[in-house]
Amino acid sequence: MLITQNTVVSLSYRLATMDDALLEEAEVDTPVEYLHGGYDGIFPKVEAMLEGQGMGAELDVVLEPVDAFGDYDADLLRLEALSEFPAEVEVGMQFEAPVGDSGHLGVFTVTDIADDKVVVDGNHPLAGQRLHLSCRVMGVRAALPEEVAHGHIHGPDGHHNDH
Repeated sequence: MLITQNTVVSLSYRLATMDDALLEEAEVDTPVEYLHGGYDGIFPKVEAMLEGQGMGAELDVVLEPVDAFGDYDADLLRLEALSEFPAEVEVGMQFEAPVGDSGHLGVFTVTDIADDKVVVDGNHPLAGQRLHLSCRVMGVRAALPEEVAHGHIHGPDGHHNDH
């Protein structure tokens, strides 16, 4: 079976920085699955490259920031008043807040606390970085109607996986 719209693809992969620092890995004995066809289960460039491939296909690709976690956006780095945060605020905490005037919520991470100010960053930690991805297709199957309707794969017990 070939990878096409509404197939479930099983991959082993290795995602690393350009200096080969490992970020994520799914080995052959513990592959990950995603629903193929624009459901945001994988980077769009990688999904496009996998289209029409079959079991055993391999990719080795450098992802530019735009193809991975986006460019770094300095407007998403904010300095806020400490009084706007709970007393237990600490570096590393994350919260949702509006991004610009769109009303869209984004995830912000507290990166520094000094005096009466808190620095928060709405960029993904890997924003602005080129990444190296290598992967191998370990399996391809037709998606179940429920998976297509829900836009994500279901586990062996019929429930939603948290991928």
